[in-house]
Amino acid sequence: MSDFLGHHENPLRPEEWQRLNETVIQVARRTLIGRRFIDLYGPLGPGVQTVPHDQFVGVDKGAVDLVGEVETTNVFADRRTFKTVPLVYKDFLLHWRDIEAARTHNMPLDVSAAAGAAAFCAMREDELIFYGEEKLGYEGLMTAEGRTRMPLYDWSEPGNGFRNVVEATERLNANGHFGPYAMVCSPRLYAMLHRIFEKTGVLEIQTIRELLVDGIYQSNRLRGDIAVVISTGRENLDLAVAMDMAVAYLGAERMNHPFRVIESVLLRIKHPDAICTIGDAR
Repeated sequence: MSDFLGHHENPLRPEEWQRLNETVIQVARRTLIGRRFIDLYGPLGPGVQTVPHDQFVGVDKGAVDLVGEVETTNVFADRRTFKTVPLVYKDFLLHWRDIEAARTHNMPLDVSAAAGAAAFCAMREDELIFYGEEKLGYEGLMTAEGRTRMPLYDWSEPGNGFRNVVEATERLNANGHFGPYAMVCSPRLYAMLHRIFEKTGVLEIQTIRELLVDGIYQSNRLRGDIAVVISTGRENLDLAVAMDMAVAYLGAERMNHPFRVIESVLLRIKHPDAICTIGDAR
């Protein structure tokens, strides 16, 4: 089996390597937002470079009868393209003196640099999910052509956040996407939802959760006061994962040891009209 990540050449002891990898995984799980409501397709394998990307148009009900003779319209892709799965990565450095000091004094290896690299990769993955990568021709939730868009009401006024969400779900329903729904909003909008809703004695966000059973999340990757409501499920979108987040050793450099946190992922939006952006003027 090929050792393309350079694990056999890395200078760390097994327990140090385990600590490094566990830290990267923990930071990624804590930081990533998109994966909390988007289904994963994969992992497909580190060598997978392209994946099919199908898009579907229209919604047709299934049939009900006693003998199975009613004609139904087949579900098939209206458009299929093949897209290259991009790499997301961030490098970090472990100093040889830090490694030796940890061993000499029997201390845990300080893997703060690895944690920082994992956090930057996680934020870049979410950026890819929300905004895509224009120079590579990839769309995100906030930029997908064919998505539903609506204005942002003034959420500083109690009840307007709830009103926005209700209307967003109504529009998605009209498009034939009946949930479950999830929402991601900017931190400022998220904070505004933590107020008593009218005279109910209940926070506005708790009322909204009754509609958005797949969760309400905040992300500082969103630019400005905006939000997005999604009808979740792999029939509408998924995240193709060729290689999940891992650590690679890049080889000794001036006695020190450079590593790379790396992954390979691509958002596949199959029904753009299952996305409703709020406050997106573009």
